[in-house]
Amino acid sequence: MIAVIGATGNVGRALVDRLVAADSPVRALTRDPERAGLPAQAETVRFQLDDPAALFTGVTRLFVYAHATSPGLLDAARAAGVRHVVLLSSGIIKDGADETHPIHLAHAAAEQHIRDSGLAWTSLRPNAFAANALQWAPQIRTGNTVRGVFANGLTAPIHEDDIAAVAERALLDDGHEGIAHRLTGPEAISNAEQITAIGRALGRPLHHVEVPPDQAGPELFPNVPPQMLAGLLKIFAATVDTTPEITTTVEQVTGTPARTFADWAKDHTDDFR
Repeated sequence: MIAVIGATGNVGRALVDRLVAADSPVRALTRDPERAGLPAQAETVRFQLDDPAALFTGVTRLFVYAHATSPGLLDAARAAGVRHVVLLSSGIIKDGADETHPIHLAHAAAEQHIRDSGLAWTSLRPNAFAANALQWAPQIRTGNTVRGVFANGLTAPIHEDDIAAVAERALLDDGHEGIAHRLTGPEAISNAEQITAIGRALGRPLHHVEVPPDQAGPELFPNVPPQMLAGLLKIFAATVDTTPEITTTVEQVTGTPARTFADWAKDHTDDFR
């Protein structure tokens, strides 16, 4: 059996759906099973470490995200029979990175915890998520003008289901142990171009108005914890007019090319209406 921690997150939910479709037994671990809305075929269990047996009994493979990773959790998983962990890490982990950045610190610590645990491991290191565009949803629902920072910031955003597709293969297939998969979308696209693509998917024109970063606040980043905003703005600033990393890992691992941002926008039109 495979356990998925964070089963209602963007990647976790997509992964649960994939494992159910593959007829692979899956235990979906979430803090609120009653409201999770996960497939009936998945065994949905409350995620609480005071009862590790309920989480991991019968589980041999585990998917987890960085902020849920701890030595205690990994010890409990290993004691219950888990042998392989697939971690949703971050593309910020790379040679030459700012190792003092809080996002780097959190993900590097999670990767180190898993290496220290003695479990087989696979790290997924995606760069920008296409789902980051959901930060614009409140503005798009109420009008055609979108205020945002760094209009010319370039990324290669990845569809969350492409991350889940790689995770699925890492969990079900041999040969991914000890590998860090760097994941991106297939093409570079600016923030302003992303907003245009969302408008096309919705069938109405959207216009981007650039906001100076020192004027960006919670109203522009409703899903970002305030203490993380400065660090994110620093990352975003480095993307302006800079060609992003683009990998072909999704296709290499799954046999299917990564989807474009326009594809993601079409898949998520309901989120912007």
